[in-house]
Amino acid sequence: MSRILKGIPVLVFCQAFLLCANGVLAQKIFQPKQLQTSSKGILYKTEKSFDVKIHTNGYAIAFNSGKIKNYYTTKFCHIELGVLKDPRERRLNKNYNFRELGSSANYVYGKQNYFLALRGGIGFKKYVSEKTRRRGIALGYSWEAGPVVGLLKPYYLELVYTTPTDNGTIIEIKSEKYSEDNAEKFLDLNEDIFGGAGFFNRFDEWSFIPGIQGKIALHLSKGAFDKKVRAVDLGIMADLFSKRVPIMIETEEVSNKPYFINAYLNIHFGFRSN
Repeated sequence: MSRILKGIPVLVFCQAFLLCANGVLAQKIFQPKQLQTSSKGILYKTEKSFDVKIHTNGYAIAFNSGKIKNYYTTKFCHIELGVLKDPRERRLNKNYNFRELGSSANYVYGKQNYFLALRGGIGFKKYVSEKTRRRGIALGYSWEAGPVVGLLKPYYLELVYTTPTDNGTIIEIKSEKYSEDNAEKFLDLNEDIFGGAGFFNRFDEWSFIPGIQGKIALHLSKGAFDKKVRAVDLGIMADLFSKRVPIMIETEEVSNKPYFINAYLNIHFGFRSN
């Protein structure tokens, strides 16, 4: 009897130990899995996007190919074709309508050349906000620099030529670009200009001006780590050319310049991949 009584404390201790061990194992097995609230989404390796850009003196379309270095930094190559206008350009229309010659088209008085800019560059995009939700808005900034080639195409007007005859006056319309020979007629706002000849007239008379360009922008991205690229840039862009760009006909009151500085809004859309 005494031996049985002496063994009771040992049995109680063993049972208590087993109960505690089972409780620990049960907690380990059945404890709910904690949600990962700090997930940043899938980190892709490349990013390709198209741009639609408007700025204070023109517009452009572009393509970007980027390498995603980490969650916050992307290095990209950029190529862009856009239109640059002189801020003094004003479109006019005399609203002529000759039965034999048709209706007059809009034109820009004093314009000498159309001017396009082909830009290329390498840049970086960096996020500065902690982007933890895939569907949130990420805040960052971007910059880019590289060469630019200015493309000049002569601006043509339809000019009015009149020839008196015995039976009256013959009216003839000729498409001409600006020259010293027709300068007086090209700038005659009252009678000699019928209208504009259009951009696609005489497409074989291009000339080129080299230069450099750069941009810096505030970058806003929706779903910065999603497969789709959806972002907006608000920034400043600058183009500097090797000589003055003859967009307008120079006079004592009008002179051209070799640089352009514009504020711009840019919309990105594209995709990311591994």
